[in-house]
Amino acid sequence: MTFDMLSAPSQAVAGIPAGRLILRPLRKSDAGLLAMFAGDRRVADGTRSIPHPYPPGAAEAYAARMMAGAGPERAWVMDGSASGLAEVLGVISLTGMDRGQSEIGYWVAPAFWNAGFASEAVRALVAANPLASRTIFAEVFQDNPGSARVLTNCGFEYLGDAETFSVARNARVPTWTYLKKLA
Repeated sequence: MTFDMLSAPSQAVAGIPAGRLILRPLRKSDAGLLAMFAGDRRVADGTRSIPHPYPPGAAEAYAARMMAGAGPERAWVMDGSASGLAEVLGVISLTGMDRGQSEIGYWVAPAFWNAGFASEAVRALVAANPLASRTIFAEVFQDNPGSARVLTNCGFEYLGDAETFSVARNARVPTWTYLKKLA
């Protein structure tokens, strides 16, 4: 697998091959598609942090934050343009935690659901391990068994039940927690 790593593990990766996709850093030009897709209630309802309705300027602010490398989260666009697919199919991220741990999160635009893109992205990001994590955690809402299958198909093990707050739902939502040990 070939990818360019910047000077430190906490820096963003330039591009990670992921089957039909390239996981690449966000750029300003992604904001329009990010806003359209994140503004879809089905996407927002599947995440902890995407609000619905999606506020004007939120996609631009998110892209700028990810481009600046500020904070513990690093995100990549699932870009299918090299395979004749859309330039933005979704987003995948890693949030660094302490003790060599990170948390993976992802969403795929509804037009591209059930096509294997999330699995390709998760496998590639875990294999690249750009944050040099020893353990990667993930959580999915219990009403989203498709995301749970992505994780188990990518070698994550079920850890337990929990709950978290969803901004779009304005409610606490039951979750399943998963982990993958890398070292």
